[in-house]
Amino acid sequence: MDDLGWLDLACDLAKLCPPSGTAFSVGAVVVGPDGREVARGFSREHDPHDHAEEAALAKAPGSLAGATVYSSLEPCGHRASRPRPCAELIIASGARRVVFAWREPQLFAEGTGAELLEAAGVELLELPELRGRAREPNAHLL
Repeated sequence: MDDLGWLDLACDLAKLCPPSGTAFSVGAVVVGPDGREVARGFSREHDPHDHAEEAALAKAPGSLAGATVYSSLEPCGHRASRPRPCAELIIASGARRVVFAWREPQLFAEGTGAELLEAAGVELLELPELRGRAREPNAHLL
């Protein structure tokens, strides 16, 4: 599968999120350097405070050196509910690339995840052609 296909899957996962009036519905897929899926997750998957990237990374066995994280929304750079935002978790995981569809709107927090990732040398790719799909499960917030 290519970047568009993996990100499309992340957008599908966002539709599985229990609805929230205070958080975005997001899906994430971690793909290893060999092009195989390592893990997937979505917001509020097991806990009301789970973020999609956090849920996926927690399921990944071992090092993610060279992996790509596909997320329907820009990974968070600021977080009130947990000590580390998703951008920091991605950096610490060893993943070297992040592909996302939609920049985080400044509804709940300032969207600084892309800047944190870029500053750490993580390659970023935004695919805005899937922005509409990423926004669908969040229409009630916009």
